[in-house]
Amino acid sequence: MSSKTFKSGIHPKEYKELTEHLSFETIPLPDEITLPLSQHLGKEAKALVKKGDEVQPGQMIAQAEGFVSAPIHSSVAGKVMSLGKEQTSSGFPKDSIVIKTNETVESQKFLFTPLNPNAVTAEEIRERVALAGIVGQGGAAFPTAVKLTPPKDKTIDVVILNGCECEPYLTRDYRFMIERPDDLISGLKLIMKALDVKRGVIGIEDNKPEAIKILSGKAKYEEGIEVVSLKTKYPQGAEKMLIKAVTGREVPPGKLPLDVGAVIQNIGTAIAIHDAIVNGEVLITAALTVSGKGIKNPKNLIVPVGTPIQNVIDYCGGVTEDAMKIVVGGPMMGFAQFDLQAPVMKATSGILVLTKDEVAKNPETPCLRCGQCIEACPLNLMPTKLARYTQLNRFEHAEEAGITVCMECGTCAYTCPANIPLVQWIRLGKQKVLQMQKERVVK
Repeated sequence: MSSKTFKSGIHPKEYKELTEHLSFETIPLPDEITLPLSQHLGKEAKALVKKGDEVQPGQMIAQAEGFVSAPIHSSVAGKVMSLGKEQTSSGFPKDSIVIKTNETVESQKFLFTPLNPNAVTAEEIRERVALAGIVGQGGAAFPTAVKLTPPKDKTIDVVILNGCECEPYLTRDYRFMIERPDDLISGLKLIMKALDVKRGVIGIEDNKPEAIKILSGKAKYEEGIEVVSLKTKYPQGAEKMLIKAVTGREVPPGKLPLDVGAVIQNIGTAIAIHDAIVNGEVLITAALTVSGKGIKNPKNLIVPVGTPIQNVIDYCGGVTEDAMKIVVGGPMMGFAQFDLQAPVMKATSGILVLTKDEVAKNPETPCLRCGQCIEACPLNLMPTKLARYTQLNRFEHAEEAGITVCMECGTCAYTCPANIPLVQWIRLGKQKVLQMQKERVVK
């Protein structure tokens, strides 16, 4: 099986060996959870509870507000302690519900009535996915029900499951493919049914031969489903790169996968859809990898949503003496943490504890004009120019140069010999340009 790929990209050291052989463990319930009302792209959910209310696991405590939104469910039985701003792993405080866990009372987990996956309708799938609060598990946390409801003028002919997991360290998706292949295939078939699509593809990087072997064996008994081996390269799992590698189609700048007839879903998202339809479960846990040379016992974990990061680290034995940085997500696109009471959220894919050797970097120097960032950029942008426009507050020029197209993958910063924090500058510039675009609409 030859491996497909896309042009450009990079090959960072993988560090998968720290956790790829470790099965999922379920962490004990925390004493207290914090549930931000916005754990997804779109409008934040509206709280349905007040201080002092008793809640049960799986109970909806905040309802979706509008089409692009997702409800929030309690992951524990307990008592609502407060509603207000709380710190999150993104670095920004968000409106949140804090719940004190009560393990002494008899709890009844809220479940939907299981549906027959062979008889369920497309509308029932979309409705259940929306009510279960499922969001994309690949990091963006886009409400999944929206992806399953494309505009009527868009024709979708392929669903691609992203099994690349191209970020270093992370092995959560790999463990899903190894431990729950039948449920993964079930989830893919439900996605295909919801979209009335006859072709399903599972794209897996070729550094995961066991996953390719297992799922290829399953797929050969399923009509319209295939496994495609992809070259191990970052960011192979990005939507546009994945579509290019699997189908040869290119998503134009400013357009979406559905504009070229494709819908991309993460491995974890497919599992969550299976659980919602077949088992009647809502999304109240996050599957994540805890790794890095700075954590004493690396693990793959199932964690109640809302659990403080500190609890997860403690469960893994704490940090080593030379631990230097804690990152939520992967090392390329994740967020460094300053408050370990920030909670695990629905789309949290990893918690990394990195040592000085893993994050050591030379001082920043002036741009060398070497062009390495341009060569590495998978979207053919000019990162150094975008960063410079931001530094000079020339946001109109940054907009013209395509700054909003950037997916902030980090390939430019990784390759920069001058150690310029290109992604941080571009991210700031994107925020300014998007704000500028909103102001234009208002006027």
